[in-house]
Amino acid sequence: MAEQERAIRTRRAILLAAAKVFEERGYQTATISEILSTAGVTKGALYFHFQSKDDLAQGVLAAQNQNLVIPERASKVQEIVDIVLLHTYRLQTDPMVRAGVRLTMDHQAQGLDRSGPFTSWGDMVRERLEKAQAQGELLPHVNAAETADIVVGSYAGIQAMSQALSDYRDLVERANALLRHLLPSVVLSSVLTSVDLAEDRGARVYAESAQRSAELAESAESAEAASAGLPA
Repeated sequence: MAEQERAIRTRRAILLAAAKVFEERGYQTATISEILSTAGVTKGALYFHFQSKDDLAQGVLAAQNQNLVIPERASKVQEIVDIVLLHTYRLQTDPMVRAGVRLTMDHQAQGLDRSGPFTSWGDMVRERLEKAQAQGELLPHVNAAETADIVVGSYAGIQAMSQALSDYRDLVERANALLRHLLPSVVLSSVLTSVDLAEDRGARVYAESAQRSAELAESAESAEAASAGLPA
């Protein structure tokens, strides 16, 4: 168990180092030697967890949403808002998320498959739009797949603009403005009146999500200990 925990810490340290280097240098100019130096690990330790720079980049791209629980709401429109505002909060506070977004938007990252985050974001939003449609929250004309693409693409542009102009300091205001402009074109006005778009919404959802993630992890550990015949 101690060895497994040590391996998890080492992998996390390597990913954090890679995130820092990728965010500062971009994918194309970042080097394995820089990541090794930043992580403070041996080449053998790095290659035990990641086979290449591309593998490292995919790890950073995947890590930004790993173990993230989106709290369920009665209103699926509120869940979509929460996804957007939670990501906004994490972009301002989590270097792994910032690095993942930098990689996703890095047009010079030759050979790197950057489609994963767009696909996962689109799927999350589309699924909730379909549920919102089924329970009568959306206007009749809405196409869930098309609207999901618009939400994801618009947010990608908004965050890129915020990063360039203010290093994400104004991202909450820009994300909020995007939602205020976009939602009335797809959501029933009677539903919009109860949607929470407060500036601190992202921070509150993050705290709720982190608590739920911790509870799930603790439950999984207890189940694993029980199956091994160990005290929980």
